[in-house]
Amino acid sequence: MEISIALPTFSAPDTPIPDVVSTARHVEALGFDGAWAGDHLSTGAPFLESVVALSAAAAVTERLQLGFGVLLLGLRSEAWIAKQIASLQLLSGGRVLLGVGVGGAPAAEWAAAGAPLHERGRRTDLMLQALPDLLAGKTTALRTETGEPTLTLEPAVPTPPVWIGGASDAALRRAVRHGTGWLASLLTPEQIDRRRTRLAEMAGSAAIPRIGTTLFTALGADRARAVRWLESLLVPREVADRMMIGSAREFEDRLGSYAEAGVSHVVVNAGTQNLMAQYDAVAQIAATNAAR
Repeated sequence: MEISIALPTFSAPDTPIPDVVSTARHVEALGFDGAWAGDHLSTGAPFLESVVALSAAAAVTERLQLGFGVLLLGLRSEAWIAKQIASLQLLSGGRVLLGVGVGGAPAAEWAAAGAPLHERGRRTDLMLQALPDLLAGKTTALRTETGEPTLTLEPAVPTPPVWIGGASDAALRRAVRHGTGWLASLLTPEQIDRRRTRLAEMAGSAAIPRIGTTLFTALGADRARAVRWLESLLVPREVADRMMIGSAREFEDRLGSYAEAGVSHVVVNAGTQNLMAQYDAVAQIAATNAAR
């Protein structure tokens, strides 16, 4: 099982964002497989732009995979985001993992970006269809509000592995059609196992995508304190309630349950203020599992 870390690209209101650059260095030194970044324009709290954050991480690391967890394609200009992805893929030496989701909240950020919220699924599908040709340097017709202009991006780069986020049937269909992987979030192993069955039904005779999940963890923490801290970050209460809080052994057992459900990549989002201690604890568990 691959284990990655979600970079601390956001913070509580009026609170400085942690040092993403030093975090990326530390995460690589601990042996994690990747560093991921979430994507929002505005949430009511400080939040770094994901392409820039991952570019900073790329500049100070050599091996880490660089994951979008997840990129809201429909919120952006198709031409510009394709160019940004291509540039990051080139400059990082092909380390990008392109997590993609449709998003949906907060609605205000869609209005601010000039992107219609009710068309987020259709816009995402159109971009997923066009991206492979754009990244390959092929002249590609874009569907825009002003017509269908063509665009050629150079230099060409390999298309990154695409991980589709979400748990709806629409998200699973995208994963089957476009994805290397399906990225669940805040689902139990039992829920993932049921969605894996649905993935297999949709895939038919084709192989199903790899399965990953994001986890909020607070190893050895007091639940009430950890929940209060997440709520200060404007994380919804239902997210905080599903956080993995417990001992290292309990976390190790939970990883085993996810592996049995078909999960091969876990993105850990530390749910405490003491980030480095959480990363160290998770790294120790990962090393123990790898040695078996």
